Amino acid sequence: MNIFEELTWRGLVHQVTSPDVAERMGKPVLTCYIGFDPTADSLHVGSLLQILLLMRMQRAGHRPIALAGGGTGMIGDPSGKSEERNLLGVDQLEHNLASIRVQLERFLDFSPGPTQAQLVNNHDWLGSLRLLEFLRTTGKRFSVNAMLEKDSVRTRLEQREQGISFTEFTYMLLQAYDFLHLFETHGCELQLGGSDQWGNITAGVDLIRRVCNQRAFGLTSPLLTTSDGKKLGKTEKGTVWLDARRTSPYMLYQYWMRMEDRDAPRLVRMLTLLPKEEIETIERASAERPESQQAQKSLAWEVTSLVHGAQAAAEARKASEALFGREIAELDERTLLEVMAEAPSSEVPSDALAGAGKPLVELLADTGLSGSRSAAKNDIKGGGIYVNNQRSGELTRAITQQDTLHGRYVVLRKGKKNFHLIKLVGA
Repeated sequence: MNIFEELTWRGLVHQVTSPDVAERMGKPVLTCYIGFDPTADSLHVGSLLQILLLMRMQRAGHRPIALAGGGTGMIGDPSGKSEERNLLGVDQLEHNLASIRVQLERFLDFSPGPTQAQLVNNHDWLGSLRLLEFLRTTGKRFSVNAMLEKDSVRTRLEQREQGISFTEFTYMLLQAYDFLHLFETHGCELQLGGSDQWGNITAGVDLIRRVCNQRAFGLTSPLLTTSDGKKLGKTEKGTVWLDARRTSPYMLYQYWMRMEDRDAPRLVRMLTLLPKEEIETIERASAERPESQQAQKSLAWEVTSLVHGAQAAAEARKASEALFGREIAELDERTLLEVMAEAPSSEVPSDALAGAGKPLVELLADTGLSGSRSAAKNDIKGGGIYVNNQRSGELTRAITQQDTLHGRYVVLRKGKKNFHLIKLVGA
């Protein structure tokens, strides 16, 4: 497959500005760009699809440009937003941009050559742009009527309480100017982005045609969502980040392992660099034996390796497998707490486990894993109770200090998925 056919097969083509996009992508060397939002000091799972688009283009023999929006970040993109963003200060933006640069350099090849990746900051040209010059060269070429028809603007206008400020209204013009600047200075012919960027991308294509009397192209990809329409990369605890300090490799790995069976195979196509034949094998295995979680395992391994490296992915996989195995005792304290982060927990005085310890039956009832002491006895008899992932079938079993992990934790489990973490407190 050529690159356009591959993107189509992977479900990464949502809209194109011209049917000629496919032909142009099949010729050497095409320069393309994607803009990244610097409103945080890390990119997130939602950015991953766009990063991979640039990686795929570079591997296909094209030249990628990653644009960090230091200039447009001071304005805020209204696309897909229900209310005005808080404007960031210059110092915060600079910090965010520096962090994002480090992340992007992990994915793209910046070594010299015809497909050398570039990282640019649009503040370098927007920051010195004079208002009157901008209005004459760019502003006069846009119809307000046409701008009001763009989804990113119209949606906000229909929300009377919020509306849209003039500041955000101009964002479309600034992004169009970015495309024009990169076209004139870098020969950039193609802008890529999510489907929510369609209005901004077509504005840039139109501006290049009006100013330069030449053709440029745009291609959007679907936004990452689950089958029920939820935005990918959001959990009850917040955003899933690509920075290990914000979202650990283990938590990233587990995020993909928890993906629904109906979503995982599609995401393997969209978010991994695996070849077509291997992906189709994974899809068949997932369809025949969903319980094997083959798609989730492949997705978790490939994405975590891509973002954090193979060693971190291997450690995350080991921790994930330890969740149900005896290896849980081998995890360091930090990883153990990450593994048990979403499990209920309770505190028990240290002296409660001293000497003969505390009966397991009492702990099961106290923690709520079993409804009562009599229910706890039945659960133990049935072989469904585990202490640190080791089955415990003795009704007289007591938990003592010798059962603790790192001297202060005990993991109780009932059945396959009901965990409880006991934390010892006090002297």
